[in-house]
Amino acid sequence: MRVQQVSPMNADPGAAKASRVQRRAEPSRRRQEPAPVAPFVDPLYAAQAGWEVWLGGRLPAEEIAARRDARLRATIEFARAYSPYYRALYRELPPTDEVVIEQLPVVHKRGLMQHFDEVVTDPAVTRAGVARFVADPRRIGRPFLGRYAVWSSSGTCGEPGYFVQDGRALAVYDALELLRFRAVNAAAGAATVWAPHRFALVAAIDGHFAGIATLRRLVLLYPWLAATTRAFSLLQPVAALVAELNAYRPSVLATYPTAAEMLADEQEAGRLRLALNEIWTGGECLPRPVRARLARVFGCAVRSAYGASEFLSIGWECTHGRLHLNADWVVLEPVDARNRPVPPGVPSHTVLLTNLVNRVQPLIRYALGDSVTLDRDACPCGCALPSMTVEGRHDDVLVYARADGAAVKLLPLVLCTVMEDEAGVNDFQLVQPDDRVLRVRLGRAERGCARRVLHALRAHLDTQGLGHVRVAVERIGPQRDPRSGKLRRVQVLRGTA
Repeated sequence: MRVQQVSPMNADPGAAKASRVQRRAEPSRRRQEPAPVAPFVDPLYAAQAGWEVWLGGRLPAEEIAARRDARLRATIEFARAYSPYYRALYRELPPTDEVVIEQLPVVHKRGLMQHFDEVVTDPAVTRAGVARFVADPRRIGRPFLGRYAVWSSSGTCGEPGYFVQDGRALAVYDALELLRFRAVNAAAGAATVWAPHRFALVAAIDGHFAGIATLRRLVLLYPWLAATTRAFSLLQPVAALVAELNAYRPSVLATYPTAAEMLADEQEAGRLRLALNEIWTGGECLPRPVRARLARVFGCAVRSAYGASEFLSIGWECTHGRLHLNADWVVLEPVDARNRPVPPGVPSHTVLLTNLVNRVQPLIRYALGDSVTLDRDACPCGCALPSMTVEGRHDDVLVYARADGAAVKLLPLVLCTVMEDEAGVNDFQLVQPDDRVLRVRLGRAERGCARRVLHALRAHLDTQGLGHVRVAVERIGPQRDPRSGKLRRVQVLRGTA
């Protein structure tokens, strides 16, 4: 199957087509045979994945493209055979060997979640079953139905996501992490890669998010990691987090850029006392000034990675600071607002993701939402995998003063976690007009949850020593930026009180 650019079709299925897909898919669902399923842990496939990942990072561009195309054909064929949703969606398209990727309709999170039971290729996997599973935090990192990982994602566009990963996908993600992201340090000697580290993940850890779920899965599989691997909640007061990190003394810190910058404040003030070898960031943009500050304050290397619940290891950073796309395992199509491809060097409106390894929940031309710019030139590191820059999210950090005058930073990912997991809402916007008020804007469908939202935010602010900050629910819904058209879920509006 050809993957190079051709005259594209602006093929968003739309509401009418989605309705036809549902009507077609439901009868097929009752007759659906389960797809072949890889075990949750398959040592043989893990070894094979490791070899293919290692080899793929050393191949020329032409061979990388050939492997990508073969995996893309297999992914489409599998979805047509075992997913009632995709079978109906692709019914009028040419055979797989004749179709080009731009002919395939674009899919979105909302539609895939609405038709979840028809999208998945294993009839035992249902949205109701997944929802029950993720409602129990004791199951974080444990296998769903004994053979799948389940990750939940934020409802950035008003729709939360559930993403089910099979054993083959997990093996590839683990290999990409170990053999591409971590092995970059091989230039400093093999001992750097394999040396024992004390690893700290600072994140939202009370939900089935990809980061904490992956960490706990690995600790369950390899119990010896528990001695040198620990997760810390970002939702707790900063003083408590600092005390826990000081007691643990990690050598590698993985967190969001905004959280890393907050910890840099604590390190500069002398309250945090870490001697780090590396900082790993993800989940948000890492601006160059922030990277430089982190490197200066902590005196260590700072590296960034790009991933999502839809595909855990999309990109990794080489020694030249370029973010390389794992193009042999995932397809990213930078497109404009009409889903037409944009050339290298031009920022995209969004990016379409195709997961080439996960079979249980196919994602083919899935609108991810990030703005990606492919680099025009080859990377000096010599790797033939394409490099890119990612814009991602640009929410604001809210800063309020405690009664004693100390500044308290409220990180956007933490606030979104409180809203989604504690208050149970996904279509919202938090706005800071001044130092005394936090305004809440709820979507039309969420306005009946105002009391629950007030309770969740009040509890979080109180734990941060901000009991004097008033929470006010406005009568308007979330507002997009009038110039960019983008929605910032957490925003500072100074001087508008």
